[in-house]
Amino acid sequence: MSKTLVIVESPAKARTLTKLLGRKYEVLASMGHVRDLPKSQFGVDVDEGFVPKYITIRGKGNAIQELRAASKKADRVLLASDPDREGEAIAWHLEHLLKLDQGKANRIEFNEITKPAVVSAVKNPRKVDVDRVNAQQARRILDRLVGYNLSPLLWRKVRRGLSAGRVQSVAVHMICDREKEVEAFVPEEYWTLMATLSNEKKEKFQAKLAKKGKDKLTVRSEAEMNEITASLQGVQYVVADILRREKVCNPLAPFTTSTLQQEASRKLNYTTKRTMMIAQQLYEGIDLGKEGPTGLLTYIRTDSTRVSSSAQDEAAQYVNETFGAEMLPKQKRVYASRGRVQDAHEAIRPTSVLRTPSSVRRYLSDEQYKLYELVWSRFVASQMASALFDQIRVDIQAGAYLFRATGSTLRFPGFLKVYIDDREEDKDDSPNGLPAMEIGDILKLARSLPKQHFTQPPPRYTEAALVRSLEELGIGRPSTYAPVVETVQRRGYVVRRGKNLHPTELGTVVDELLNEHFPDVINVEFTAEMEEKLDQVEEGGVDWVRVLEDFYQPFRQEVARAEEVIGRLKLEDEVTDEICVQCGRNMVIKMGRYGKFLACPGFPECRNARPITQETGHRCPKCDGNVVVRKTRKGKDFFGCDAYPKCDFVSWDPPIDEKCPTCGTFLVEKAAKKSKTVYCPHPNCDYKEKKAIGE
Repeated sequence: MSKTLVIVESPAKARTLTKLLGRKYEVLASMGHVRDLPKSQFGVDVDEGFVPKYITIRGKGNAIQELRAASKKADRVLLASDPDREGEAIAWHLEHLLKLDQGKANRIEFNEITKPAVVSAVKNPRKVDVDRVNAQQARRILDRLVGYNLSPLLWRKVRRGLSAGRVQSVAVHMICDREKEVEAFVPEEYWTLMATLSNEKKEKFQAKLAKKGKDKLTVRSEAEMNEITASLQGVQYVVADILRREKVCNPLAPFTTSTLQQEASRKLNYTTKRTMMIAQQLYEGIDLGKEGPTGLLTYIRTDSTRVSSSAQDEAAQYVNETFGAEMLPKQKRVYASRGRVQDAHEAIRPTSVLRTPSSVRRYLSDEQYKLYELVWSRFVASQMASALFDQIRVDIQAGAYLFRATGSTLRFPGFLKVYIDDREEDKDDSPNGLPAMEIGDILKLARSLPKQHFTQPPPRYTEAALVRSLEELGIGRPSTYAPVVETVQRRGYVVRRGKNLHPTELGTVVDELLNEHFPDVINVEFTAEMEEKLDQVEEGGVDWVRVLEDFYQPFRQEVARAEEVIGRLKLEDEVTDEICVQCGRNMVIKMGRYGKFLACPGFPECRNARPITQETGHRCPKCDGNVVVRKTRKGKDFFGCDAYPKCDFVSWDPPIDEKCPTCGTFLVEKAAKKSKTVYCPHPNCDYKEKKAIGE
């Protein structure tokens, strides 16, 4: 019996395809990449057309031997690595290692791991796309040219162990620039005035001071506010104008890679790495009992919002049967993608809408279920009718001043039956509308509340915000967002505190050096232009060697000039009053991967070292020790008792200078986008309060 060998990257994907294809097919996994540039040497001949020197990745010998043996027994070999540049490169490397005929159609790809998609792919193999392979080779070599030239320079000029990368260095630069904006920010004071009013039926609502005369009003000081409140004494509050309108709220597009990472961060608090790991599991296949291993999501690395007609039809049928025909739009929805997109794959969607989250819940882990539910509901909502709101705006005249009240009521839920998007909610809107009023009605003032505020600095990047900015600027591609975010943290240039990304001192030093001597390397426009050139290589419009030549010749000159100009940057160790308990020397502050630590200057004779204790000024609620800032092994900040391990008190959320009104312990704060929650960390106290940002 003839046999076909199908090669995929992962065992999970292999199990799913084995079930879908049957006994005439043998499915094996390459376990990811099989060849790469060597780590111990440059590996690129820049003088002979940038010819790469590929070697077998260490530890892949047994897997390759198994694949070679299986390929010799098979009647044909199909390479089914992921449908992107990286997957195409893996297929190309396998062709070389297994000595397959490159003139044959050895390559198959599918956007979803379902029986119809896989069977169709097997029936329609193609040749390996050399243009796509060359685009991936160019990216890999570009990264090698930058990393293996700049990293040794940093070793010689700053210290050993440092590294630089093409896209990663741009990401670090963006984070450092944002930190400078935060540090330079000077808060400005302003005041708001909220009036609690009631109509003749004593129904209360709130209105906000908006204008004086016809001019928009901004109150900058307490004195100004006192003057306004004094002039409002005894005035009548009269309804001056009422504006009613219908607001149409359209559903959001299905997920792309970046929007999935952003929403999973916002709604599920998942990191980009965690999101992509879980999504990969759902794409490769989950064992659904009698149904067997089944891919639940379409391919997860995409920049397109395009959806197939068959998927739209299935979604329309589900919505019609579940919610009724009125919940369908008049026409199928088509979502325009923003900026330059490759549009190689559909948006991320469930492989079948009929596999509802509840129907597959028992087969999924908690995190798999949450992410699948997020993708499923977003896709179904994207194919539903718009939501309709009745909005009302009431202007209220009070002497020379005008107050404004707004409210909205949901008239038709549409897609909101399935998916709630609260990012565009107006916090001043009354969600239940406003009480009945007519122009000329006189209202009664129940309470007047002036409030002091301060302008906030620009927010630090979160992982999701960084991904969004990289995408908007055209830096990186769907497959690179998560690795970039992970790499800048792993290298110790950036740390994550709560959800925010902060540059370390090490990251700041390296960024300043690169900014001064290699401005193109960390230039956003330059890097985005390079990404476009790689896209053009994939499309067959630009020669990949020419792209490398155009970059490398001026870059090599910059490296040579920097070698001459940059002197040795000696980072002096700061001497402290702390005495080494082992040898009696004054300990010094050293710079480590995740920032500063205390070390004995007698190294290597004396190897005593310990983290720097950063006091918070709060006492431990468990043992009355001191609460200090500590770090995980990956460099993430948390808060714990200095009596550890005797005391196990820890908190991921930072303490604030407020006392619990119930038990007197300090409070901690968990911040979200529009609000924050303060709560008591004492194990026997359940005090918790939600507040608006700025309170």
